This record gives sequence, C-alpha cells and structure tokens, in this order.
Amino acid sequence: MTGARFVDVEVRRPDLRTAFPRRFAARLKGQTVERLDRRAKYLLAVLSSGDTLLMHLGMSGSFRVGDPSPPGRHDHVVFHMSSGAIVTFNDPRRFGVMDLLTPRQLAAHPTLSRLGPEPLSAAFNASVLARACRGKKTSLKAALLDQRVVAGLGNIYVSEALHVARLSPQRQASTIATASGAPRPGAVRLAAAIKQVLQEAVARASKARYRGGRFRVYDRAGERCRHTNCAGVIAQRTQTGRTTYYCPVCQK
Repeated sequence: MTGARFVDVEVRRPDLRTAFPRRFAARLKGQTVERLDRRAKYLLAVLSSGDTLLMHLGMSGSFRVGDPSPPGRHDHVVFHMSSGAIVTFNDPRRFGVMDLLTPRQLAAHPTLSRLGPEPLSAAFNASVLARACRGKKTSLKAALLDQRVVAGLGNIYVSEALHVARLSPQRQASTIATASGAPRPGAVRLAAAIKQVLQEAVARASKARYRGGRFRVYDRAGERCRHTNCAGVIAQRTQTGRTTYYCPVCQK
C-alpha cells in the first residue's frame, strides 16, 4: 500500500467493533499512502491529505492481498490500490477497528495519546521501565499489561518475559525500582527479556512457523519448567481477569 493511491474502497457493512466514520470510503478515494506506521497494536497509514487511516485487527482480523471475488462472508473492507493490489480486511468476529483521523484527532486520540514507549525501540530500557513502576502497588503482571507503562505487550508475552527474567507475576511492581526510580537488577533483566521474547516472536512470524511448542510457559500448566536446573512445574492462576502461567520455583 505504501506509495499507492486508493482507486476504490468497498465497505461491505456499516460497522466493525464501532461504526465506520462518515464518508469513510469517499475520504480515502484518491489519497496516496505516504507511509505505514505502527503504534502498539494499531496500524497507521499516513495519507497525502494529512489524515491517518487507523486500523486494528482485534481478535480475529487479518489482511489479504489478492482478488476477493467472490467476496467471503467476513470480507468487510476492500481497498483497490493504484499499484494493482487488492487489499481485503477479513474479520469473522468483527472486533477490529477502522477510523480516519485528522491530525488534531490523532494527537488527541484517547488511546494513542496515552501509550507508553514501544518495547523494541531505543526509548525503552530498564531505566524507563523502573521509573514507570516506581511506587506501583499493583502486581508486576498488571503493570506490564498497562499500555501506559509499555505499549503493545499482551497477556502471552508478559508471561513469557516474566519467565525469562525469573520474576514472579505476583511480585509488586515497585520492587524492580529503588525509591528514587532507579532500576534494580530485576528491571534490567525484565527489560532485556521483553525485547528478547518479542524479537523471537517476530522472527517466528516472519518464517510463518506457527506451531505448538513455541512458548516457554504460556499454556503449559503442569509441565516441567524449561529453565536449566529448575525442577519446578508450570502453574497457572488468574490475574486481572487473564490467565497467568509461571514457575513458582524459579520466578521470585
């Protein structure tokens, strides 16, 4: 889509998780995608008009490049690009989102404007993480799921990162920082673990290796811990309404 112009836009239903903005297709037609960005789990197409097309896959959304004819039942939006590409958004559960934002609306977006640093960016490190967790009485698991602390981390990779860092998901978040907000060793290990598990996940996705066995603890309750010389067994519990997987022996 980058560098291509919207020749036609088919919107095959009035809404996804929320309604499409007024004149959505008409405002896109004729505009060129100057660049594609990502912020947390949002895809952002910056347009020649100055507006930004915001997209979120939700739980089941996906994009397909190719001829959508005959249209599938869950093919809700089709972009016909000047490059010849036909880009189709498919979303069986309709938890996805598409919006078209002016620069002012983008700057004031209730979610984007409050997001923390990107975990794979140079702006995220142990010092940043420690400052965000200083004084927090909530659990470390809950703190990492807070998008204001670090953007884009979901339930699976929070569990994975905490296991790599050997930190308990039930530990109080403030314990990885000093009273002044300086990083303790746990913050150093955790920041590195977050980057590691996300980089590994991106590498797997790039190679389309979606197979069982790719997680260290997630969905492995009752199995032996994968840390060397640890005899622990992976346990599970519910935290903030989400299932947590961890080793009660080596994660302290």
